[in-house]
Order: sequence, then structure tokens, then C-alpha cells
Amino acid sequence: MSQAIVGIIMGSQSDLRIMKEAAEVLDELKVAYDLTIVSAHRTPLRMVDYAQHAKAKGLKVIIAGAGGAAHLPGMVASITTLPVIGVPVKSSNSIDGWDSVLSILQMPAGVPVATVALDGARNAGILAAQIIATSDSALSSRLESFKQSLQNKVEEAASQLESKGWRQSLH
Repeated sequence: MSQAIVGIIMGSQSDLRIMKEAAEVLDELKVAYDLTIVSAHRTPLRMVDYAQHAKAKGLKVIIAGAGGAAHLPGMVASITTLPVIGVPVKSSNSIDGWDSVLSILQMPAGVPVATVALDGARNAGILAAQIIATSDSALSSRLESFKQSLQNKVEEAASQLESKGWRQSLH
């Protein structure tokens, strides 16, 4: 695969069960990425190093997933000028995921983090690809095909349901 242009980072190994979905959709869209563990609390110097050197490594977007206090996305965003997409992860030490959602969502002015739904790593991967596609016409075409496939799946499911007589008139 070519040089990584998306960085996928997570606070701990347990987050991989969610964060792999970002990697899977980037694989589908043929977007090169790297994936690693960077803890804001347990390896803060590793986090700073990652964020400081991400642009020089060729990354264009960073997807950062974290549970609990979920400081990773915001701290990375405070260090780099790259777009950061935060994925709140419902973890074992989480308060039903709300602590993670609010920790990532409620960033101070000047430190934006795009935030997807709780455990929404797949959407984070799609959003990262859409950001990159603004300057990559080949990726833009792949995304158009991807979106069309989503539409086709819904249309097919609706057609199958309606053909079985489940469609009822409201009259």
C-alpha cells in the first residue's frame, strides 16, 4: 500500500474492536492509513510526538478514538493543524459512553474536533476519506460509487419488502 495519509490512533488496545471499522472502510475506499495506540494519559510524550510529526509523515487527517475521559482527540487537535476526527468509545470504565461523547464534543474555541457518534469509527473513516477527496478526484469517484451502493442497498431492501405485500396505503 502507498504512504499513509490517514492516521488512526486509539487510547488503548481495547478500543481496537471499534476503531478497526475506520480501517476497514478506508481499505474499501483504497485510502492508505496507519493504525497505532497512543494514550493521552499513559503515554503523553508519545501522543505529543505523534501529533507534532503527523503532517511531516504525510498524514492529512487523524482519527482518534478514546473512551472514558477521552482526552486523546482534543489533545492531539491542540498540537496539530491537521483535521482531527474524534470517535467516542463506550469502554468498560465509561459512564454509558456519555463521558466520552462530551469529552470529545465539548472542545474550547480554537481547538475543533469533528465528532462522530458513540462507537462511530466507520463514519469517521468515511469522513476522513471525504476530507481527502476534496483534493483527490479518484477518491471522490470511489466515494460516489460507495454512496451509490448505500442507496442501492436501501432501494433493494425496500423493493423486497414491498413485493411481499408489506406496503400499506394510508388512505
